[in-house]
Amino acid sequence: MTIHDKISDTDTEFFTTYVDTISLVERLHRLLLDVVKDEFERLGILDINPVQGVLLFNIAANEVTAGELRQRGYYLGSNVTYNLKKLVDAGYMHHKKCKVDRRAVRVSLTDKGIKVRQIIQDLFDRHAHDLQERNLIRREGIFEIASALKRLERFWGEQIRYIY
Repeated sequence: MTIHDKISDTDTEFFTTYVDTISLVERLHRLLLDVVKDEFERLGILDINPVQGVLLFNIAANEVTAGELRQRGYYLGSNVTYNLKKLVDAGYMHHKKCKVDRRAVRVSLTDKGIKVRQIIQDLFDRHAHDLQERNLIRREGIFEIASALKRLERFWGEQIRYIY
């Protein structure tokens, strides 16, 4: 007997909505990258891609290693080292050997990287303002969405950590 044999119609609706939500999260991430790409093209920033731009945004004023980026959830791809190298080569990031672990490299934003981060921050600020102005998401609604997504993040994180 599978779990689907045991669920009510109400539960079926919940399960269907959960799967739809997973797909929505994936689509939203891709759309976010398209929005950043459009902003970069509008401003003539053609030497980095949207994934690298969002990476700059997430690093902010921190000094991190590639492993820390993956661990903190700032970067999901397996090619984080490739993107960091591209950002260093293009002058968006500094890199230096870690004092504790000489094998690790710590990265931080250069002035050029800080400018791109600010461009993305301004883009997000405009979006938040537009969402409020056009009453597309109520103030309480955005907090509910964020809270629900944080609970989902914790749940998924627990599934990874405690599965074995």
